[in-house]
Amino acid sequence: MNNTSTDQNTKFWRAWLPVIALSFAAFIFNTTEFLPVGLLPSIAKSFNMDVSHTGLLITGYAWVVTIMSLPLTILTAKIERRLLLVILFILFIGSHVLAWLAWSFASLMTARVGIACAHAVFWAITTPLAARIAPFHKRAKALSFIVTGSSLATVLGVPIGTIIGQHLGWRIAFLCIAITAFIVMFILIWLLPRLPSNNAGSLKSLPSLFKRPTLMYVYLLTAIIVTGHFTAYTYIAPFMTTMAGFSENFVVFLLLIIGGAGIIGSIIFTKKSAQHPIALPIISISCLLASLILLTISANTHVSVMILCLIWGGAMTVIALALQTKVLDAAPDASDVAISMFSGIFNIGIGGGALVGSIVLAKMDISYIGYVGAIFVLIALVIFYLISRRYWLQTPPQPVEELD
Repeated sequence: MNNTSTDQNTKFWRAWLPVIALSFAAFIFNTTEFLPVGLLPSIAKSFNMDVSHTGLLITGYAWVVTIMSLPLTILTAKIERRLLLVILFILFIGSHVLAWLAWSFASLMTARVGIACAHAVFWAITTPLAARIAPFHKRAKALSFIVTGSSLATVLGVPIGTIIGQHLGWRIAFLCIAITAFIVMFILIWLLPRLPSNNAGSLKSLPSLFKRPTLMYVYLLTAIIVTGHFTAYTYIAPFMTTMAGFSENFVVFLLLIIGGAGIIGSIIFTKKSAQHPIALPIISISCLLASLILLTISANTHVSVMILCLIWGGAMTVIALALQTKVLDAAPDASDVAISMFSGIFNIGIGGGALVGSIVLAKMDISYIGYVGAIFVLIALVIFYLISRRYWLQTPPQPVEELD
């Protein structure tokens, strides 16, 4: 019995360690993408700038990912995947070293551009890779590992990075990410097998993708929902400290709650998406809408804003997973290209949300960021309700197994 149990454990770890390694990589990339959210005030202070202007670190990053996702994915489509990941990590690490040494805001933006280019290709290939190397019929679990890594970035990575930035300086936070990424790169080299490019898609596959209504609606919903979400989320730190009057330490705790809720959301999606392919996204979008509408009101007390952030983080994770899974369902023959477009459009939403939020800060008042973000989410909810039965179920979702 003991030998049988040992063999089963060995087989489990051999099967899943490569996926877990990719999850660690997702953790690193998501941590650095959203790290400036908690460090905007200190970065602005070091360069004598307004917080609304330093928000360009997020907007600019997102726009670079948007512009470069598709061309870079097509350009690297034939490269063996493990080698490509190493190349991406070298660019990623070098750009973080530049951020650590940044002597001006322009040099910091240059570093963020380098990181964004690595990000653009990484997220185009990682989800299809996780689904590909996972044990047979375990795609949903593989995706949940990647989402867990992404969520842990907000649970641990961003808060820890924010704490480091607050106490040791934001430059040290970027240096710590570079060191961690160096370690993760060698873990990936050790664990991942050689992975020839497979079903990556090419420039020739684009006309076919544009003719798929389900895919086009997913992209539209992604742009609108993410814009609404990041209109508020990008400026959650100054909102909670200046408008609500909470301490910086409590803001870190709220980031922890949002990230932790993401893990809960990924589990809910894994267990319930197959049984409720329409109801689950509708409920999640409605919860996101309610969270944004109630953001200013909930900021009156610690408990109410904690509950709101729990619902907010969980709902957004379910939405992102539902959209991403539908992309894979609608484009199994060109998954890398389809996901690169999804990643680019997702980042249009991130950059657009950061830009809309900065306009709200400049022209209105920070207390309105939740209300403005809610307008976008309401539009998305109406669109999803109108098209869901005709297009959302047009491509049957793959079976989603429960977590063991």
